[in-house]
Amino acid sequence: MWDDLVRYLSSANNREFIGSQLLEHVYLSLTPLLFGIAVAIPVGWLAHRFRRVRVALLTSASILYTVPSLALFVVIPGIIGTLVLDSINVVVALTLYTSALLLRPVIDALDAVPDHVTAAATAMGYRPARRFLAVDLPLAVPVLAAGLRVGAVSNISLVSVGALIGTGGLGVLFTEGFRTRYLAPIVVGIVLTLLLALVVDLLLVALRRRLTPWERVELGARS
Repeated sequence: MWDDLVRYLSSANNREFIGSQLLEHVYLSLTPLLFGIAVAIPVGWLAHRFRRVRVALLTSASILYTVPSLALFVVIPGIIGTLVLDSINVVVALTLYTSALLLRPVIDALDAVPDHVTAAATAMGYRPARRFLAVDLPLAVPVLAAGLRVGAVSNISLVSVGALIGTGGLGVLFTEGFRTRYLAPIVVGIVLTLLLALVVDLLLVALRRRLTPWERVELGARS
């Protein structure tokens, strides 16, 4: 197998192809993560403020997340009017999955903000929108970051399914390997997918630490 891997990776065309598919995979998995955050935060805020809509939103998100990804990739072109092979279908599908996945963490994170902190901010003259951005949302970062890490890894995994309908990404290496009965591209695809998930997860952990400096202060005070 090692000889096959060395032979496969020694080809400049193969390395260029792998690089292009890796970039496509990053685009298809991380763009929905950003869109999903943009959707989940305001929807989660609505569910946090208005308890009557919470159950309906959480139920809808749970049902949406149970829809098989391959079926969603196939159905979306008929809904938004794109071509079946258009990569935007994967972006839209994974944005829906990410939003559904992040809704519960956003609600839990906002629920976890202490009431006395909210009351203090209100007493200092913070209006609801400013209080949400300056107080509630920063305090929700630790819980929200945990949901983001799960969403990122989930997206990186699901993008590979898109290769079955002809979209790009590292999943193309799997389909190509199965089609030609050649193990080397499959192994390369698996390793790069795992490495990409690991790198993105480490970046999100670093981003969380950057956005929550008070946690380091608390840990330092305890030690």
